[in-house]
Amino acid sequence: MKDDALLIARLEDKAAQAADRYMVTAGDFLDSHQRRIAEEFFRSRSLPAAARFYGGFDDAERCMPVFLPDYAGPEDLKELVRVIRVSCAKGGRSLSHRDYLGSLLALGIDREVTGDILVRDESSELGPGADIIVETSMADFIQMNYGKAGHTYLSAQILPIDELHLVRGQALTMHDTVASLRLDSVTASAFRMSRAKAAEAIRRGLVSVNSMEALRTDQLLQEGDKIVLRGSGRVILSEVGGLSRKDRIRVSYQVYR
Repeated sequence: MKDDALLIARLEDKAAQAADRYMVTAGDFLDSHQRRIAEEFFRSRSLPAAARFYGGFDDAERCMPVFLPDYAGPEDLKELVRVIRVSCAKGGRSLSHRDYLGSLLALGIDREVTGDILVRDESSELGPGADIIVETSMADFIQMNYGKAGHTYLSAQILPIDELHLVRGQALTMHDTVASLRLDSVTASAFRMSRAKAAEAIRRGLVSVNSMEALRTDQLLQEGDKIVLRGSGRVILSEVGGLSRKDRIRVSYQVYR
């Protein structure tokens, strides 16, 4: 695909810059499909600089590809991103992830310059709002121009990534049995759908495993894997147990909707 080839060309350029200029370089935030392409690129090439993904925190869905000279450490990564902490004005309606994303894009910026959007509700100690991870170069522009989402007025401040407020949603524990640990089987079980519908979702690129697009229905999963079905939430395969009386595998999930 043309977009994939363009992504690879950009990765090659960033890797070369890191080596030639002996500096940390980073691309834009990637979605699950782009991350799979980047992962394949990392594995298939002998790169002149160490490569990794960084999204601001360990469990980030959207991450940027980063190329690191041998001197680089965690503090160099932290300088790549900032947090825009958005707070809702009193009396405004509750906002969703889609509200924040839509209003950001309405500023004329590309989705690629923003990472994860961590939404807070009224129960949060910080009040309703969101922490939005952005590329450092875009932080000032967003902070100065981001004042409204829908009919709700917002205030925004720039913070270092160390001050990110992680929103830990309540997880529901679910137990089931599966015929195998294939992706289609586990997805069908975890999201309560038929195996045929799960396979179709996988082939359409709607399913990611550990933040990377997963297109193979027969991909084998293991304990600890995170599965996301776009528009339906995420689950963590928290435990793989023994066999049931019918020779099916016992599994447990942590389910986030």
